[in-house]
Amino acid sequence: MQDLSFKLLVKRSNNYHRPLLFNSGLWSLAFIILLFVFSKGNPPITIDFIYTVTFIIALSIPTSINFYILMPRLLKKEQYIAYGLCFFLNLLVFAFLSSWLIQPVLDTLFTSFFFISYLSNENILFVFTIFLIASTLIKLAEDWFYFNKSENKILKQKNKQIESQLSALRAQINPHFLFNSLNVIYALALEKKDDITNAIVQLSDILRYVIYDSDTEQVTLRDEITLLKNYIAFQNHRIKTPHMARLEIDIEDEDFKIYPMLLLPLLENSYKHGIDTSKITRPITIKMSQVGINFEFSIANVNLDNKNQLVEKHSGIGLENIRNNLNLVYPNRHQFEVSKTSEQFKVRLSINNDIS
Repeated sequence: MQDLSFKLLVKRSNNYHRPLLFNSGLWSLAFIILLFVFSKGNPPITIDFIYTVTFIIALSIPTSINFYILMPRLLKKEQYIAYGLCFFLNLLVFAFLSSWLIQPVLDTLFTSFFFISYLSNENILFVFTIFLIASTLIKLAEDWFYFNKSENKILKQKNKQIESQLSALRAQINPHFLFNSLNVIYALALEKKDDITNAIVQLSDILRYVIYDSDTEQVTLRDEITLLKNYIAFQNHRIKTPHMARLEIDIEDEDFKIYPMLLLPLLENSYKHGIDTSKITRPITIKMSQVGINFEFSIANVNLDNKNQLVEKHSGIGLENIRNNLNLVYPNRHQFEVSKTSEQFKVRLSINNDIS
């Protein structure tokens, strides 16, 4: 549906040319200029008007051939040599015919007037050359103006669609995270633990970031690191074994910016599929590094269910949203790898922030 809307928009943008409006403006301007030239700056008389109209008609034929045959079929298809040859052949033929026919035609049609040639044959060729070149440049300027206008419309439409898709993806992430977190609060309430108040405050801080602070195009690594630390601290309320997540950070610039909510779903999935609260397992290992324009994040957890298509389990809402987000905001500037062994499940994400 989106591809169809783009095609329709491009098709409409290609139908910008209005022949009646364009030619009315062009030939009105040409008439005024030529009338001034033929009358030599004096108040024009009837014979000046007649000669100017006749000359305009002679000019309109090669100009129309150039506009509606040569330019679409040759110039716009980048056949420059063929266009140049046809352009000058078109110019020479009609300039020659005009110098040969204008005077006899006027003498035949307007017998009551005595016409003296306004222009020599060389000057007729000169005027035809100047006019065809100038009109071609005007037509190219029109094409350029409307091309840029249509491109801007397409870009704006595309940006709106991307924003709509990203909003939809965020709308999927937030309820997913809230659902998991409420389960933790519920478990604490059932066990009547004293630290439930702290857990609620921590959850409030996390949700504030997820719903409000992350509603922007980019966030700093500092903010994302704080989010991950808060989430780990929140999860410690339900896991009896301490230090079930190890976070290794090697960041050159904490103000380095990335798209928000790329990392938390990975941590969520690791807790969901890599932690068994009924027994002791190896901790989740999280590594984060950043140097220059490059950022890398990896997370690994125990493969608790390698017999039940763990990759498919991990490829639910969280990972699928990350893939979609990365394709939208980091096209051709990221790597997202999911790998597993019989003992370990690992995800690696790398981002290149070079937008040049």
